[in-house]
Amino acid sequence: MQSKLKDALEKKVLVFDGAMGTEIYRRNFFVNTSYENLCLSNPGVIEAIHQSYLDAGAEVLTTNSYGANFNKLAKFGLAERLEEINRAAVRIAQKVADGKALVGASVGPIGEIPKGVSCPKDKAVAIIAGQIRALAAEEPDFILFETLRSLYDVEIALAALEIAAPRMPFMVSVQVDHNARTLSGDDVSAILGFLASAPLQPDAFGINCGSGPEGMLEAYEKFAHHCPYPVVVQPNAGVPKNVDNRMIYMSSPEYLTTYAMRFVALGARGVGGCCGTTPDHVRDMVRSINPMAKIERAAKISIAAPETAWKEPVPLAEKSRLARKLAKGEWVHTVEIVPPQGYLLAQTVEKSRLCASAGFDAVNIPDGPRASSRVSPLVTACKIQEGAGIETILHFCCRDKNLIGMQADLLGCAAMDINNILFITGDPPKLGDYPFASGVFDMDSIGMVRVQSRLNRGVDLAGKPIDAPTRAFIAVGADPNAIDMEREIRRSREKIEAGAEAFITQPVFDVGPLLRFIDAIPELRDGRIPLIAGIWPLASYRNAEFMRNEVPGVVVPDSVMERMAKPAAKEDQRKVGIEIAREAIASIWGKVAGVQISAPFGNVNTAIAVME
Repeated sequence: MQSKLKDALEKKVLVFDGAMGTEIYRRNFFVNTSYENLCLSNPGVIEAIHQSYLDAGAEVLTTNSYGANFNKLAKFGLAERLEEINRAAVRIAQKVADGKALVGASVGPIGEIPKGVSCPKDKAVAIIAGQIRALAAEEPDFILFETLRSLYDVEIALAALEIAAPRMPFMVSVQVDHNARTLSGDDVSAILGFLASAPLQPDAFGINCGSGPEGMLEAYEKFAHHCPYPVVVQPNAGVPKNVDNRMIYMSSPEYLTTYAMRFVALGARGVGGCCGTTPDHVRDMVRSINPMAKIERAAKISIAAPETAWKEPVPLAEKSRLARKLAKGEWVHTVEIVPPQGYLLAQTVEKSRLCASAGFDAVNIPDGPRASSRVSPLVTACKIQEGAGIETILHFCCRDKNLIGMQADLLGCAAMDINNILFITGDPPKLGDYPFASGVFDMDSIGMVRVQSRLNRGVDLAGKPIDAPTRAFIAVGADPNAIDMEREIRRSREKIEAGAEAFITQPVFDVGPLLRFIDAIPELRDGRIPLIAGIWPLASYRNAEFMRNEVPGVVVPDSVMERMAKPAAKEDQRKVGIEIAREAIASIWGKVAGVQISAPFGNVNTAIAVME
C-alpha cells in the first residue's frame, strides 16, 4: 500500500492536529464516559472537533479511537461494539478530511490490566490486532500508534500490525520525558534500535505527550541526529494546573508555536500537539510553520544557460573597497544601523557620516529585522552612499518579494553601485508586528546567492544575458550558536558552494562557539573565505536580558549578565557593555577578518566608542 504519509513528509513539514480529549472535555463530556463511544452516540461532536482542526489548517486528522481496544472498552461495557466504534471513528475523520488532510487511525497502548488478571504477550497482541483490523477495514491513510509508554508497547504494536494489517502504512510515537525516556525507563535509542531490525518499518517516528514544549525540545535534541525516520513532535500544552477541579493547560498558542519552530529548525518533519492543545494552538502553528517550511524547501536554481553566455566574474578586489580590503587580508570595521520606521533619512545619513569619520569601512543596513516594517533598505543604502561618503552592506531578505521582484532589486543594486550584499532568508512575519502578512519565500538565502552568482557571470535567472556582469560582493549570515549546529554547518557549506564570498555572524558574546564554528568549515579555518564577527555593545542590563531571551541565535553568558547587573546607573551599564564588546574583539583579533559593530537603539556613539 502506497504511503501518503511518507510522500507528504518528504515534500513538506506537516502540521498535525491537537488534542481530541481536551476538546471533548471542553464540550462538557466528562471522563466517566467512553470518549471513543461518542463516535456512535454523538458523532456530530466528533465531526465538529475534526472540522475545527481542519479549519485551523491541520494537515493530519487523528481519529477518535485512541482507547478503542477491547481492554479499555470493556471497562464501559462496550467491548462488543469495538468494530463499530473504530470503523465509525475512521469514517467521521475521512468525511471531514475529504482529501484535504490525511487521516491517521489512532491506536493507544493496551491500558491497565486489572489486578489479579494475567495478560500474556500473545493476548496483548491479539487485543491490539483486533482494533487495528477494525480500523484498517475503513482504509485510513495510516495507523498512528501514539503515546506508547515502553519498548514493550512498541513490540506489541508491531506484532499486532504484522498480524492484522501488514501492508498498512504506520507511524510509531512514544511518550517521553525531558531525558528522552519512556515512563518505563526505556531510552528512545533502544526503541530506535528495535525498530531498525523490525520486519515492518514505520514511515515516521514521533514523540508525544509526557511533557510540555520545553521538555519535548530537550528530549528531541538527544536523538535528533541519529533517528533514521522522519520525526513528528507533539508536546502537551505545558503542565496542567487544577483550576476549580478542572485541569487547565497554561501554554499559549504563541508559546507552543515558538517551540514548534525550534522543532522544525532541529529537523522535525511534523509538528502538532497533545494534551491541552486546541485548534487555536494549531492555527498559530500553521501560520508560522508553513512559511518556515517554505524556507526549508526553497527553490534551487535549475535553469541552465548556454555556456557561451557565461562571462568571467569581476575579481573580488575590484568589486568594492570593502572587498578589496578583505582580499588583501586587512582588518575591517563595519557598523550596523537599522533604517528608521518612517521615511526621513537625514538623521541616518548623518549617523553614517559620523561613522565614516570614525574610520568604519561600511554601514550594514538590515532589511526588516524580526519581521519589522521600515523604510526600504535599498533606498537607505543609496542615500547613505550619496550623502555620507561610505560604502554600505545591504541586507537582502528573501521574505517579502517573489523571485521576479528580488532579481529586479539585485539589478537595481548594480545600477546604484550597491555592491556589498548580505543575503538572509528572513524571519517569518509571525515574529513581527504584522503576523497577518504573508511570507513569500520563493527562495532562501542559498538560492539567492545562486541567483546573484549568475548575475555576476552576466546571466539572469531565465538564462538571458544582461548588459554586463554585476559586481556584487556576496556575503551570507552565520549563527555560531545555532540549536542544530550540524544543520548550520551543512547550510554554510551549501552557501559557499553557491558562491558566498564572506560570512557575517550573529552577535558574539561567547567566543568558544564562534571558534568551533570556524574550525568546522575548512574555508573559514584557512582564511579562504573571510568571516566578520558580529559585536553588540550592550546598552543596559535590560538590553542584555532582551538579547538573552528574545533574540534568536544570540547567547549571552551568565558571566556577561552578572557584569551588566553590577552598576546601578544605566550609563554605567552602557560603559560595561562597551568594555565587554572591546574584550570580545580583542579575543578574536587575528582569528577573524573583522567585526560588525551594532549601534544599539541607533546610538552610533556607542559603536564608535567600541572602536576607540
